[in-house]
Amino acid sequence: MTALPRRSAPHPFVRKVESVALFTLTEDERAALCALPMQVAQFDAYRDIVREGDRPARCFAVLDGFVSTYKTTLSGKRQIAAFHVPGDVPDIQSLHLKLLDNSISSIGPCRVGFVQHDAMRALFQAHPRIGDVFWRISLIDAALVRQWILNTGRREAYPRMAHLFCEVMTRLDVVGLAPERTCSLPMTQHELADALGITPVHVNRTLGDLTEAGLITLRSRRLTVHDWDRLTAIAEFDPTYLHLGCRDSE
Repeated sequence: MTALPRRSAPHPFVRKVESVALFTLTEDERAALCALPMQVAQFDAYRDIVREGDRPARCFAVLDGFVSTYKTTLSGKRQIAAFHVPGDVPDIQSLHLKLLDNSISSIGPCRVGFVQHDAMRALFQAHPRIGDVFWRISLIDAALVRQWILNTGRREAYPRMAHLFCEVMTRLDVVGLAPERTCSLPMTQHELADALGITPVHVNRTLGDLTEAGLITLRSRRLTVHDWDRLTAIAEFDPTYLHLGCRDSE
């Protein structure tokens, strides 16, 4: 078992909690987060971390890399329902829903920290405000799902992809991983297709259109946004659903 470092820059896991909390964490609360006993594991690309039907006794935080939540039809067609970035706890619902109804897979190599459910419950009991933050995180995850339903169901491919890029960039910026509108984007065109509900050929064409318009560059799995204002306008991107920066005045 290991714990997160307490010194130097905050880890994305701590920054994620701080970004959605409606209050400033005390030193004791932050120390308790950093002291969570984690079993750190490295996953190669395209490996299931948890599978639909599992009955886990632990949940995990993404420490490095990206993962995706997905479901498949009986014929094997995949729908990616969410991308998760460092700091996220993609299966926090397993604390209360004993049977997983989705799978979560690595996108490229990634590192995760498993935490036993009993340790999470002990944290929430000792620090009830942190428990409230994780309840809020679950509600925000649900808001992301609603936004993805709208994006996939009612936007054309061009603004649909633009919206996804705006969301990923914003979420990475919150945890300090998108300097100067540049971030890692390790998804393949097939993964983008499964997330956006279009074909890989359509993904390739749409990427080309966004690039030719001078809005983005995607090279060596790094995304750079050159004109944030135009990209957000095309995407109709309103970050309200991410519920960031809503801290009560103190």
